Amino acid sequence: MSITTEFLRHPLMTGAVAASSLRLAHAMTEGVGLERARTVVELGPGTGVFTDAVLARLPPRARLVAVELNPVLAARLSATRRDTRLTVVQGSAAELAAAVGEPVDAVVSGLPWTVMPRERRERILDAVTEVLAPGGRFTTFAYLHAARTPPARDFTAELGRRFRRLERSAVVWRNLPPAFVHRATREP
Repeated sequence: MSITTEFLRHPLMTGAVAASSLRLAHAMTEGVGLERARTVVELGPGTGVFTDAVLARLPPRARLVAVELNPVLAARLSATRRDTRLTVVQGSAAELAAAVGEPVDAVVSGLPWTVMPRERRERILDAVTEVLAPGGRFTTFAYLHAARTPPARDFTAELGRRFRRLERSAVVWRNLPPAFVHRATREP
């Protein structure tokens, strides 16, 4: 089972053709404050590349809730990770509050923002801002080749309206395709 197989079966549900690189996973988890976090959410963990990077930075008593829509990927992630800090929830990111049940310090997202309908994207971003604690961090990535498309520009504008501070990382060239990371901070 691979991310490519799931993309071919469900392209709008999976969103990625290849698994993200370790370099992108490092960029996604860098500067988010995971080392001090108590509760973190991962949206769209897929095969777990970002999951492993998050778990490597989390303190021993922290909690990671990974929300995956694709049932095959959710089951695979549950079966292959034995870390007691990890809870895998098969469901929609739009139902984030119910999955987590408490404010979170950070949300790490691998969701395919630019291929989902605007209404779904807005519902999920509403759910993210609802669960983020004051000063909480949100991180997600975008592919470089799509950065200037209307959906990508709309998504960046939505982030700018919702978060106090929005940063963009350097391009991660060692990813297929090359990508960059959006890092956003909620009002304290």
